[in-house]
Amino acid sequence: MKKISKTEAEKEINNFLEKIKSKSPKEVKKIKKLAMSQNIPLKEKRKLFCKECFTPYSGKEKTRIKNKIKSIECLNCEKISRWKTR
Repeated sequence: MKKISKTEAEKEINNFLEKIKSKSPKEVKKIKKLAMSQNIPLKEKRKLFCKECFTPYSGKEKTRIKNKIKSIECLNCEKISRWKTR
């Protein structure tokens, strides 16, 4: 991978995450690795894909909200991701 500046990396990451639903897990993993190498936080955008298998969430996953905790079950690896809601 060629060296790029931090601002160029941020632009590339934002453009990628806007169209994440049509991407493969391999591409998601590359972009996450780029963000980590440039020390760019993904913040709320990290909730767009599974932490385990990097498959983008399509909207068909099992989603539950209980006691201010949102749970999403990945259809690919069946891992459950949990986040606090506000």
